[in-house]
Amino acid sequence: MVPREAGYAAIAEMLAVIARSGEGSVLAVLKTFGDRWPPGLLSFARPGVTLALDFQNRAGIEALFERLDAIVSAAGGRLYPAKDARMPRSMFEQGYPRLGEFSAYRDPGMSSAMSRRLMGS
Repeated sequence: MVPREAGYAAIAEMLAVIARSGEGSVLAVLKTFGDRWPPGLLSFARPGVTLALDFQNRAGIEALFERLDAIVSAAGGRLYPAKDARMPRSMFEQGYPRLGEFSAYRDPGMSSAMSRRLMGS
């Protein structure tokens, strides 16, 4: 997800990086979201553009993901945690500024692989 004002340039740059990498996505979905901001503390949607891609998990793909992450971060965007199995914790923290508020409601007795990866516990 990237803000609308950065959307065109960020999507174009991501597609160029993917093309140069020689990789290909077996699925691509481009969506735009309207001007309504969601009320949830960790809601993914916000005004802007999303590009969802599925790549085969193979050796060397992580370097491509890191380049794509950098483009999204530079554009002020974020990844969708429910659909991303490898997002770095730092990117999660940057993309979800209300994480601190949300953390107050977490049950310390409940945990998942995703919460341990993204939130440390």
